[in-house]
Amino acid sequence: MMFLDLARKNAWRKPMRTVLLIVCIAVAFLIYGLTASFLAGTQGTSAASDDILGVMSASGRTEPLPIAYMSRLAADPDIAAVGYMTRLRGFVDIDRNVVAVSAADPDLLMTVNGKGLGLTPELVKAIGEGRDRVLVGRALANAQGWRVGQRVAVTAFDTRKEDGGRDWRFEIAGIFEGENAATDTYFMIARYDYVNTARARAKDTVDAFIVRPRDGVPSGELAARIDALFANSAAPTRTQSEKQFLEAFLRQYADIGLIVNLVVGAAFVTLLMIVVNTMVFAVRERTFEIGVLKTLGFSRLGIMTLILGETLFVFAVGGSLGLVLAKLATMISGPELGLVFSLSVLAKGLAIIAALGLVTSALPAFNAMRTPIINALRAR
Repeated sequence: MMFLDLARKNAWRKPMRTVLLIVCIAVAFLIYGLTASFLAGTQGTSAASDDILGVMSASGRTEPLPIAYMSRLAADPDIAAVGYMTRLRGFVDIDRNVVAVSAADPDLLMTVNGKGLGLTPELVKAIGEGRDRVLVGRALANAQGWRVGQRVAVTAFDTRKEDGGRDWRFEIAGIFEGENAATDTYFMIARYDYVNTARARAKDTVDAFIVRPRDGVPSGELAARIDALFANSAAPTRTQSEKQFLEAFLRQYADIGLIVNLVVGAAFVTLLMIVVNTMVFAVRERTFEIGVLKTLGFSRLGIMTLILGETLFVFAVGGSLGLVLAKLATMISGPELGLVFSLSVLAKGLAIIAALGLVTSALPAFNAMRTPIINALRAR
């Protein structure tokens, strides 16, 4: 308790300097918390599955596949469940208000990925009561202010109806929540039979098949076998896990992980230089006091522990404040921005607090530990 009390009092001997240090540390960890939450949520790595496979055209995401592939996939004994979906992208009211619609067979989707999406038998039953009914994700419903029973019109960018129009009208049958906060729920689920019958082109085709392997079947081996099955067909396939697909999709624009790591790294390097310089100066101010402590019987290890405790105290206060602010920011932003402050983000943040606290206090602690008593007493 004596060491903790001394460390606390030393840290607050100049309140303004300590407050400014805490603010700098809090800002750095706020940046870390927000960027790490962005990676955990928007990039989808915390929710995306390595087991669920997506079978798409090898020519690109915009090229459809024949729905007849469904029977050949379902015949594979290593596939536990298979579904299909086609995309319909459009906007509501204004062209900047973009929404995505995934047209699928609700029963098959429930079997393949119902748990991940948070689908329930009641929701599947509700969408089955009308061909133009849809299920809306919680994030999309909150962003648009939609409610169950409301009718909405989506103006498609590319998918035209047989009558030449691009307006698709739906009735909201229910809202799905997703398995956890990291699950993407910013889209709608429509019935494939309704979209397929009404669209003017690409009838009886899908944009992707969704495959769940049986337990114990390596997803990588199954993906290679599926692609080999259709290698010599008119529409060869490319099979990826959900996680691989999301990572590849984001890399089309930039390596998000590298950019985020560079930003966070720059913030922490700057913080490291500021705190090391400040702590070296603060310990140098107390050279005489350190000599007195050594005279009173404090060991070299005790002196080092005292300075380590002082620096760790400042980092603990500032880092915790920054992480709390990051958590509050993710809660206020809601699911629309896709920020997820997960336990892994918190654990990594606490580890960084401890590591930076030890690194920044190493130099001043070493200098204080090796200073002879006679030289320290002369400093006054």
